[in-house]
Amino acid sequence: MSQRWDNGVHPDMPMLRPADWLRVIARGGILIILVFGGLLILLAVRLIELPLCGQNRPVTPYITQFVCRNAFRVLGIRLDITGAPMTGRGAVVANHSSWLDIFTLNATKRIYFVSKSEVASWPGIGWLARATGTVFIERNPKNARAQTEVFRDRLLAGHKLLFFPEGTSTDGLQVLAFKTTLFQSFFAEDLRNKIAVQPVSVHYCAPPKMDARFYCWWGEMTFGTHLLATLGTHRQGSVRVIYHAPLQVSDFANRKALSAACEAVVREGHNKLLSTT
Repeated sequence: MSQRWDNGVHPDMPMLRPADWLRVIARGGILIILVFGGLLILLAVRLIELPLCGQNRPVTPYITQFVCRNAFRVLGIRLDITGAPMTGRGAVVANHSSWLDIFTLNATKRIYFVSKSEVASWPGIGWLARATGTVFIERNPKNARAQTEVFRDRLLAGHKLLFFPEGTSTDGLQVLAFKTTLFQSFFAEDLRNKIAVQPVSVHYCAPPKMDARFYCWWGEMTFGTHLLATLGTHRQGSVRVIYHAPLQVSDFANRKALSAACEAVVREGHNKLLSTT
């Protein structure tokens, strides 16, 4: 039997020295002000935006984008973008390696994450997710039709929905097989000829002399330890993103064909990023 990619061996996070703790305090304080200050502004704007625009969000996504882009400036992590985010209606799919993906994928494009329903009840994170328009889904087949309707309404409203078809985060050294379930929503009669799906490859380049998996967070890794190490690192690395050409849903026979095509493009892009690190 071949060994699983996730064998439980995680990279050791560096011990924080006094100077590192000062960076944790400084960067952490600024991030708290940036994230929660941005959230307060977003909620205030949403009070006006909601009655005037309903489901449409012409202003608040730009606040989210501003916060996420500047979070990288605070952390000192370089953000390198190749390709262009699509402008038409549709969804975005990407490989998933870290909690940093939230900042990475929001920094460049106005998108709305698709997340499992449990996240809505998580302290802090659930509140942020709801405020930024996250779509919550349940893994119950009985709710599949209702979830398809939610997807339909959001996509037709022009929202770019983003989800991670791997279904879990990884160590960033490979792309796992894509799950096909959520792709089915795109084949609704009034959607398939109107939308596209854009594959995106994401790769984190570790700080100098650090484990290649440094920025990745998966399995049973402790969030607090990983966050502190990320905040305290003096010489940071970078995150590289490739926006691939969108794939028209109408060009594919079914969800499995579309999922396989997206997976192939994301994996090829990810391998390219790995080979040029």
